[in-house]
Amino acid sequence: MAKKKPTVSDGTIALNKKAKHDYFLEESFEAGVVLEGWEVKSLRMKKVQLIDSYVLLKDGEAFLLGCQVTPLDTASTHVIADPTRIKKLLLHSKQLAKLFATVHQKGHTCVAVKLYWKGHLVKCQIALAKGKQDHDKRATEKDREWQVDKQRIVRHANR
Repeated sequence: MAKKKPTVSDGTIALNKKAKHDYFLEESFEAGVVLEGWEVKSLRMKKVQLIDSYVLLKDGEAFLLGCQVTPLDTASTHVIADPTRIKKLLLHSKQLAKLFATVHQKGHTCVAVKLYWKGHLVKCQIALAKGKQDHDKRATEKDREWQVDKQRIVRHANR
């Protein structure tokens, strides 16, 4: 009989795996997200995509761009829903100052890594990131494959 994997409910709504592939993630921050009602309902159904999303820092505020929330047919009948609406991120002023200072350095950017529930609130984990070159991506892939092979060897040696 096959064993079932235990389901871990950590509250994750969406992950941006492409960010880990394309960038070195240096420091992460937790930000609140300003949402509309139909967006919250869509997030509960995990109808969100974070790929190619990034954080725009402008006029002392942070905004999430490129995050696509697909509206539900039942929840957005009376509202004109914009799936790619720009969402405001809520951060402390010290965090915003650090983000502004780091992003203005050459090669640094700020990307959204994860959307998750924290109690009844939706939070966005954003990270300061530095772009990877192609050879860095290959090295990361090689290290990941070696870790998998190493675990496989240890598992078979213990039998």
